[in-house]
Amino acid sequence: MAAVSVCELPAAGGFGFDNCRRNALLEAEFTEKGHQLPAARKTGTTIVGLVFKDGIVLGADTRATEGMIVADKNCSKIHFISPNIYCCGAGTAADTEMTTQIISSNLELHSLSTGRLPRVATANRMLKQMLFRYQGYIGAALVLGGVDCNGPHLYSIYPHGSTDKLPYVTMGSGSLAAMAVFEDRFKPDMEEEEAKQLVRDAIASGIFNDLGSGSNIDLCVITKNKVDYLRPYDVANKKGVRSGKYKYKKGTTGVLTETVTKWALDVMEETVQTMDIS
Repeated sequence: MAAVSVCELPAAGGFGFDNCRRNALLEAEFTEKGHQLPAARKTGTTIVGLVFKDGIVLGADTRATEGMIVADKNCSKIHFISPNIYCCGAGTAADTEMTTQIISSNLELHSLSTGRLPRVATANRMLKQMLFRYQGYIGAALVLGGVDCNGPHLYSIYPHGSTDKLPYVTMGSGSLAAMAVFEDRFKPDMEEEEAKQLVRDAIASGIFNDLGSGSNIDLCVITKNKVDYLRPYDVANKKGVRSGKYKYKKGTTGVLTETVTKWALDVMEETVQTMDIS
């Protein structure tokens, strides 16, 4: 007879802070040895995808951040996977770039061996298996979309390898604002222009409500016969014109004190000798 293990219920209700005390002790012991705890990296992006009547519309902003610094104002976040499949990437830029390149290469080999265009489900399986293998250490959150022999397909792929197949998806730090637009205005079997405008407005809401998202709006429209990569589709944040000049004449700010320090420097002679290696 198999043994049955029953979990014991806690003696008292409420919150337990045992793990907090444990983490504090581990942190103290770790720092006493001269080590530094790793810091969490905050990234910002708004990427979305939508299924319309004839295909898929993918959208992304173009701001790449490094901490509180805007590293790139016109970063391309919609990556090529195959002629009928594209992928938006959020998270660590290097991880999204290399992950999509590896899967694109593997899908090309698969396409050559089978003699047909790859299916979106195949790309989804390759991506989720690769990310699951690294247990979330690859910081790539992806929105995968494409059209194959079975019609349009849209997937969201999380860094740990879990996936969802939905009619519309959002990811990134601006995903909540973008999802609010989708939930309010999405309709099944939308026309292409209406779907492009909805994706544009969803990305714009992420740009204007999330500090990590910004600059332009890129779109990728995938249908059965063609792919339109619109970069940029719209410039959401146009640079304004300065209203005045900010150059001041010399002497505008008064100097209160001035100190001149003289350094006593000795001039040294430098000679170069050839080392004898014989």
